[in-house]
Amino acid sequence: MSSPLTAPLLQMPLRVERDIFLVRQRGREVAAAVGLERQDQVRLATALSEVGRDLLHAVGGADVTFVAVGTEAGRPALRVDLAPVAPLDAAGYRPQSPAVARLVDSLELTVDAGVTVIRMSRRIPAGAEALTAQRLAELRARLGESAPGSELDELALQNEQLVAALDEVRRQRDELAVLNEELQETNRGVVALYGQLSEELEETNRGVVALYAELDEKSAQLKAASESKSRFLANVSHELRAPVTAIIGLARLLADSASDPLTGEQARQVGLIRSSATDLLVLVNDLLDLAKAESGRIEPDWAEVDLRVVFGQLRGTLRALATKPGVALVVEEPPAPAAVRSDEALLTRVLRNLLHNGLKFTEQGEVRMRAEQVGDRWRLIVADTGAGIPPELHERIFEEFYQVPGVASGAGTGLGLPYARRLVNLLGGALTLTSEPGRGSTFTIDLPAGGV
Repeated sequence: MSSPLTAPLLQMPLRVERDIFLVRQRGREVAAAVGLERQDQVRLATALSEVGRDLLHAVGGADVTFVAVGTEAGRPALRVDLAPVAPLDAAGYRPQSPAVARLVDSLELTVDAGVTVIRMSRRIPAGAEALTAQRLAELRARLGESAPGSELDELALQNEQLVAALDEVRRQRDELAVLNEELQETNRGVVALYGQLSEELEETNRGVVALYAELDEKSAQLKAASESKSRFLANVSHELRAPVTAIIGLARLLADSASDPLTGEQARQVGLIRSSATDLLVLVNDLLDLAKAESGRIEPDWAEVDLRVVFGQLRGTLRALATKPGVALVVEEPPAPAAVRSDEALLTRVLRNLLHNGLKFTEQGEVRMRAEQVGDRWRLIVADTGAGIPPELHERIFEEFYQVPGVASGAGTGLGLPYARRLVNLLGGALTLTSEPGRGSTFTIDLPAGGV
């Protein structure tokens, strides 16, 4: 015996054509009673009439049962079972209209207690009134007392529903037409925008190509100018070295004690000539070295270099330059094993340049050189206690002919540091500066221990 929760809400036979109208009508009434929305009521009623007509013509009718059940998702549903009065084809039932299956949530052929049943269902909305045992009992009583209408009433109601459905279709068609028109307008705008963007992109590409061509041309011109400058510096330096060296030699001969004695003023003038010529020779040599570095004509002679030997040579040769009474030259012994793969002559030239600058621009304190190994790299550090260099000028001092403002005229050519950095780069390392005004300057050479 069925429980109050699973007992049928309504049962009725389907045997003649008139019963099709009744099944449709009662199906709509049951759907409305359990809380289905109006559109779902019409869909369920339409599916019932289509399936009922198929069964009436195929096997002579069916017994129709309406039941409120739960679903796997926990939401209640209205289930309708149509049990044919005669066996169906073993291949199963398929509705004549393929649209029937879309009118309900499920439509299947099943076997219940040995009886073949066509079962369809429609979920009840969540907002519908809860189907408690008491409410189901009330629904059964009300459905049992209600009297079905006539065929004309059902036809009239179907016509009203059809008209309403047509109006809804017409409204949706009009909305679709508006949407299509808006979509076409949007498409026209997109096509126009795409065309405009394509033209702008093509114009930009032409500009980029022209810019790259101009950059290539300027790069070639810059390269040619740099090569011309290097050739000019090299040629001028070579041409100047001979006469400048001759001037220094002649000045030395004039000041020699074996020559005719000079008056005090003449000796002073000859000393000025010799000093000026010596400064000019230093400038010429710096220009020649820089031209060689820029033209790539300097090839490192790679070998194992003992930093202790290099530091010892510099300690001995530069000690005489530390003539200022308040400045000390300190060259620390490198930690063993002090070996680096490099070019000893080029490395010595760079270190001599840095030490010479430190001694030149330091008035009080010391100039210290030391070495430390960090992993597979060596750091050679030259630090002084001079005036220091502002941070904004740290890179400018590596530009050719640049001198820090405030440095006395004749203190340097402005070529030593650019040349030193090029040599360090050639050796596979980097030359950096750390300095602040009033705190001195520290130049650090970072070199790979194994060379390039």
